[in-house]
Amino acid sequence: MKTIQKAITGNENFNDLKNPIQVLAQFYSAFNNQDFELMSQNWLQNEDIAMDNPLGGIKRGWDEIKSVYSRIFNGKAKVYVEFYDYTIVNLDGGFCAIGRERGYVQINEQNLELAIRTSRVFKLINRKYKQVHHHGSIETPQLLKEYQELVK
Repeated sequence: MKTIQKAITGNENFNDLKNPIQVLAQFYSAFNNQDFELMSQNWLQNEDIAMDNPLGGIKRGWDEIKSVYSRIFNGKAKVYVEFYDYTIVNLDGGFCAIGRERGYVQINEQNLELAIRTSRVFKLINRKYKQVHHHGSIETPQLLKEYQELVK
């Protein structure tokens, strides 16, 4: 299995949503540009999807997941992350991306550097990959606490 170090920032091309790298680029473009419409295009829109991350805990179904993104996008803090040190595992009818995110949270004069372990699962639907699961975790309790306090 090949580990990829080149970061996905969201500035890459994402015209081919059958390509795992490009569908990941679509997600990071949506996230880093706080583009809710693009984010909703990246996720499968049903109640079978799930997300478990430091800001929202476990959320099930698109309505719960979109509430977390809405809180991030409409909050006072600017959050930026990029995906690196990852592998892509091809699955029958989908793929899983396992790696790390690095980035920052900025609010007023405060700047907090982020280090997050991340996995994302995508399913092929109508010849396009759609995200069905995300898990993110922060290893350091102090960093987790500071991140949660900045992005309320």
